[in-house]
Amino acid sequence: MRDIDRRTFLLSTGRWLALAALAPTVSGCGRLLGWSDSQGRVADDAEISPDDGEATTAAGPGATDAPGSETTTTLPTPDLAVIRGESPDLNVRAAVAQLGGMERFVKSGAKVVVKPNVLTGRPPEYAVCTNPIVIGTVVRMCLEAGAAQVTVLDHPTSSARAAFQESGLTQATQEAGGTLKYLSNRNFETMEIPEGVAIKSWPFVTDVFEADTFINVPIGKVHGLTGLTLAMKNLMGVMGGSRGRIHSHYAKKITDVNTLIKPDLVILDAYRVLTHNGPSGGRLKDVAMPKTCVAGTSQVAIDAYGCTIMGRQPTDLSSLVEASARGLGDIDLLHYRIYEGTA
Repeated sequence: MRDIDRRTFLLSTGRWLALAALAPTVSGCGRLLGWSDSQGRVADDAEISPDDGEATTAAGPGATDAPGSETTTTLPTPDLAVIRGESPDLNVRAAVAQLGGMERFVKSGAKVVVKPNVLTGRPPEYAVCTNPIVIGTVVRMCLEAGAAQVTVLDHPTSSARAAFQESGLTQATQEAGGTLKYLSNRNFETMEIPEGVAIKSWPFVTDVFEADTFINVPIGKVHGLTGLTLAMKNLMGVMGGSRGRIHSHYAKKITDVNTLIKPDLVILDAYRVLTHNGPSGGRLKDVAMPKTCVAGTSQVAIDAYGCTIMGRQPTDLSSLVEASARGLGDIDLLHYRIYEGTA
């Protein structure tokens, strides 16, 4: 059974003295935002270019003022990788590469569960479900990293078979070599939520707890009841029972769920986003195209950045405020190392 108690990576006060070159999958220039050295000096929007070589140099600990006394230091892995580009698949690959590659999260022989947002059947251009190209790419990357099995699942509000088929996720998953799982009541088991405040237990999909790696792949959408649906809310798709009850005292309840289930990797699909009439949409004019992918390990950090893509502030979401207050992560983006680049 996988360890679901994952740490949130926040900005440390160590020496971030040098900039590493971009991963080979990234073209153009990138930026690492919000890093500081041990003297508190801050360098915002530091430019990185693939022409810089493997790493720039900086004075290491104990270095003297003598000429030629430089040592090479590579920049630590960012907390969030934000990639923009015309191809959803290249965006995903570049974002995960900045975090250390899929091999960091998926080991040889691993059982992986991938959770898209599959609310109901809509073609990709309506931005109601996670982009099938994104899911197909994630499945391929897991298998390339050595996964023995990659299962894609969700608990739609309509027929699961129809929703997966109409959204393009059936074909994308199968072509990538993944396995679709249509959930039934026997796939849920009531779990205790030790840190729960508003809910102390709930039926959850057992696959999430049995997997070696759990990857959450939400899409950015507005939501009539909760403001936005991003990474934290996407976990409602691994819940059974009367999920509608979660929308009463939502901030506390969805935070309760997130204290129990902490994905190993979160990939926000913001290639297309739904800006009005969410979460089910239905009109192309309600769709915007930021052509962005955001990858990280913290649900809270992903959602805080996702708010900015959706034209909101992290403090606008009561669920994020609640999650931050309860120690699940910081909603101040200045406290994260954020890489921004293009693919």
